Amino acid sequence: MTKAAELKLPDVYPVSDIPWNQIPSPAFVLDESRLRRNLSLISQVQERSGAQIIVAFKGFSMWSTFPVLREYGITGATASSLNEAILAREEMQGEVHVYAPAYSDEDFPRILELADHLTFNSFSQWSRFRPQVEAARRAGKQVHIGIRINPEYAEVETDLYNPAGPFSRLGVTQREFRPDLLDGVDGLHFHSLCEKDSDTLERTLEVIERNFGEWLPQMRWVNFGGGHLMTRAGYDIERLVRVVRAFRERWNVQVILEPGSAFGWQTGWLVSSVLDVVHNVKDSVLLDVSVSAHMPDVLEMPYRPRVLGAGEPGESTHDYLLGGTTCLAGDVVGEYSFPERLAVGDRVVFDDMIHYTMVKTTFFNGVKHPDIGVWRQDGHYEVIRTFGYEQFRDKLS
Repeated sequence: MTKAAELKLPDVYPVSDIPWNQIPSPAFVLDESRLRRNLSLISQVQERSGAQIIVAFKGFSMWSTFPVLREYGITGATASSLNEAILAREEMQGEVHVYAPAYSDEDFPRILELADHLTFNSFSQWSRFRPQVEAARRAGKQVHIGIRINPEYAEVETDLYNPAGPFSRLGVTQREFRPDLLDGVDGLHFHSLCEKDSDTLERTLEVIERNFGEWLPQMRWVNFGGGHLMTRAGYDIERLVRVVRAFRERWNVQVILEPGSAFGWQTGWLVSSVLDVVHNVKDSVLLDVSVSAHMPDVLEMPYRPRVLGAGEPGESTHDYLLGGTTCLAGDVVGEYSFPERLAVGDRVVFDDMIHYTMVKTTFFNGVKHPDIGVWRQDGHYEVIRTFGYEQFRDKLS
């Protein structure tokens, strides 16, 4: 098993050396050194496996970092909407891969103009828009067309995140597959992983080959989707490289991976401040961040984020319920134990808050939206973006 620690990876800035109290709160803080460490690993996997690895904007779309991604050979992005496709073209400046469950008549012409790879969720959508694709090709447009398939196999524990669950609207199942409509299609796309190791991918590919292997010889590329958490400690990178290379050689196709979490995994934090401490049987801390507005996956997944310097209830001297300042009664992270009493102005730092978290934030209740900043490798903090009333107002009408 090849783990991240065994690859040639750069060092990261020590968390203990970051002066949290000097960082304006609230703020999403990305650590450049940790991002570069992830990119170094991803780049080595791309080189060794022969796969093309692109970044999925649905999980990581901090566009101010895109020049850094390009330094490590990340040549494209996958978009799930017209807005993301425009961002990919204008800011990522590489290949634009687009997949959405459905395209509208209004958006499709512009999406087709932007896309280098364009995947359809159903044969009915492909049939609907095929005349526009063929017309664009006759006019000189180079675009690869794919169909998303549903293997009806997944090892995802949370139904909310399971794209291959029963009655899923995502992708074409084996019994609904239409080989008579494959003219003009040169790729297949599947996505049924969620923060999984490469053993899950290997088992999934066995199902793909069993159910769809009849049509693989007609394809030029296969997109394995996302969910490949290769930057997580302990991930079996050696197996990933072996599985991808074997599939490429067996079917003579290009393999594309489009992780999102792997890029932003463990690259930064959400810095918050204590606004008040109230007591009602238990001590509750009100923070200047919101769980529902700024950390929605805590409620949706659900999961318990790590807080720097804190532990499970009872592990240390002082237990607190950590919550936000919206009117939602359930705007609560959970109960944590701290070695010292918390007071107004103290920083509470949530770990691993860059992937998916940043892209899912809202302006619910009009609460202050966290800044976006970067902790640079040389040890200084740079605020990239602040949000004010205008952004809150412009999101409404």
